[in-house]
Amino acid sequence: MSTNESSPVQAGRSGASASRAVQKASRARSDLRRVAVVTGAAAGLGNGIARRLASDGMALVLSDIDGDKLASARRTLEADGHAVETFQGDVASREDQQALVARAVEAFGRLDVFVNNAGIEQVKPLDDIAPEDLERIFRINVFGMLYGMQAAAARMRIQDDGIGKIINACSIAGHESYEMLGSYCATKHAVRSLTQTAAKEYARDGITVNAYCPGVAGTSMWTRIDQAMGHYMGTKPGEAFEKFSAGILLGRTQEPEDVGNLVSFLASTDSDYITGQSIITDGGMVFR
Repeated sequence: MSTNESSPVQAGRSGASASRAVQKASRARSDLRRVAVVTGAAAGLGNGIARRLASDGMALVLSDIDGDKLASARRTLEADGHAVETFQGDVASREDQQALVARAVEAFGRLDVFVNNAGIEQVKPLDDIAPEDLERIFRINVFGMLYGMQAAAARMRIQDDGIGKIINACSIAGHESYEMLGSYCATKHAVRSLTQTAAKEYARDGITVNAYCPGVAGTSMWTRIDQAMGHYMGTKPGEAFEKFSAGILLGRTQEPEDVGNLVSFLASTDSDYITGQSIITDGGMVFR
């Protein structure tokens, strides 16, 4: 099928999809506090996203597997006067993702935004990747993201006021593949693909699905990548990080706020006419 052709499924649903989406958008209520879930929200980019959505006035449910860091993130946001709930769970568990959505509805009565941020990295040459390595990274980065979309969509489609927003963590590694990061890149290419599929299937329910694609950030994930690169390639501490970030056109590595700004837009009504896109935010590294 060419890129200009519509599938029979798409063609048959286009009218109904447009009608439902337009109706839901028209019934959006400005007097309701919108509710967002962010997975992997205890630290790093996920925490930056959570802080930005809180500053936008949303009620938040923070999810993470690390209970101590999760509790600390909650205290910080509550100290600033934000409405916050937490859920300690494993995104690779479909039951946990369903329970996470149930927690949001129980706490705040609805779900408007679901950010599939949680993920892990993996640094290994292709010849060293074992079956258990693939199973672990795909269970978290791909299965977990899919389970999150399923759980979020099940709730969003029964709400008739406003467009539901599902926002997935992709990466520049979902547009470009890198040596030593083969399994990680494969998962992020899968995220980009499933984001497009979900956008096409969920449009009829008044739900948009997009992804954000960060570049090189000074987070704990990149610290681990740098260390692992040193193990395999003999580089000094910080050398791999410097190599990856040297070509950033805007002259600095990424901050959590950079990603939070993009997610804020994708979570807002300003992005109601955007779906199926994986948008790069990397300071000028990868061009698509």
